[in-house]
Amino acid sequence: MTSSARHQGGFTILELLVAFAIMAISLGMLYRASGGSVRAVGDMEHYQRATVLAESILAMRDAIPEEGWAEAGQVAGFDWRVASAPYPTEVNSPTATPLHEIRVVVSWPQGGRIRQLELATLRPQKKPTQGGARL
Repeated sequence: MTSSARHQGGFTILELLVAFAIMAISLGMLYRASGGSVRAVGDMEHYQRATVLAESILAMRDAIPEEGWAEAGQVAGFDWRVASAPYPTEVNSPTATPLHEIRVVVSWPQGGRIRQLELATLRPQKKPTQGGARL
């Protein structure tokens, strides 16, 4: 037999080891990428629920009493608090409605850390009713 007849067509052990190493690295990268996507979806779900809660709390009041609005609570693993402060404007008319800046802060534990969402908006102060009583 000649030397060309003894050569068999196939992969050597070294070629197989290199191919397996490349495949293992590729699978590891795919695993990390898909794991990051799943984690991001979970983070986004919590953030979305916190946003809905904050918007619901803001929707509780259309106008703020003169003394302001301060409240806190807990719902479904989310802690929330509301605080208001008078919002200064350059309008000094007696008919101008005073404004209050409202801040809603929603926080929740996630991944060993405390995450937080803060929304801020302006709301008018409640107008006194006839006879001095307030709504």
